[in-house]
Amino acid sequence: MQECKNAMMKKTVLFAMGLVAVATTHAQNTIESTVSADVVSKYVWRGLELGHAAVQPTLGISYKGFSLTGWGSLGITDASDSEELDLTATYTVGGLTVGITDYWFNTPETRYFLYDARRTSHVFEAGVGYDFGLLSAHWYTNFAGNDGVNKNGDRAYSSYVEIVVPFRLGGADWTAQAGAVPFATTSYEANGFAVTNLSLRATKIIDITKTFSLPLFAGITSNPCAQKAYFVFGLTLQP
Repeated sequence: MQECKNAMMKKTVLFAMGLVAVATTHAQNTIESTVSADVVSKYVWRGLELGHAAVQPTLGISYKGFSLTGWGSLGITDASDSEELDLTATYTVGGLTVGITDYWFNTPETRYFLYDARRTSHVFEAGVGYDFGLLSAHWYTNFAGNDGVNKNGDRAYSSYVEIVVPFRLGGADWTAQAGAVPFATTSYEANGFAVTNLSLRATKIIDITKTFSLPLFAGITSNPCAQKAYFVFGLTLQP
């Protein structure tokens, strides 16, 4: 369970990268703002269960390929769920995206501005990804903060690699993902190379009125390493 808590310190750069990747050429030459919130039935990330039902707001701004994003998660059904605040900076040029994320949970240390290497609740992760059109590939590595350890008890520099394939089918936008941990780390409860995330998700926009629509999504995620599977449902609130 402690290993899972350590993993909770790391949230995906993938969401912020996605916001940048879908920006149009026109948007890259103007300042774009993003304000939205997801409400999810369960918090599952990279094949790890990190909490129960939650609201997860996003606040972002982008300009000419640069993006700054704040993302959070707050449990709404279980008071024991940790609170999360992630800050991400990315730059996209062509199909290439590079970024750094500061993940923070209110456990084990509740003080946000504590950066002591042995006590901080922050985890710093670098990520690089490339969009080939039909699919995209991403690599993430923790380089500082409250990282997990390897079999020798040393900093694991916990890493995660993922392939994402988007497609449209039956009037919905689908995403298939396959993710793995290349090295042993307690952050992902992996003793070596391990597949931790096989998922399929569909999103469909429901028109409520002529001027308001509601994106609904549902997905199935399996974690072969932990021998677990999850079904997650949610909706996105945005202007």
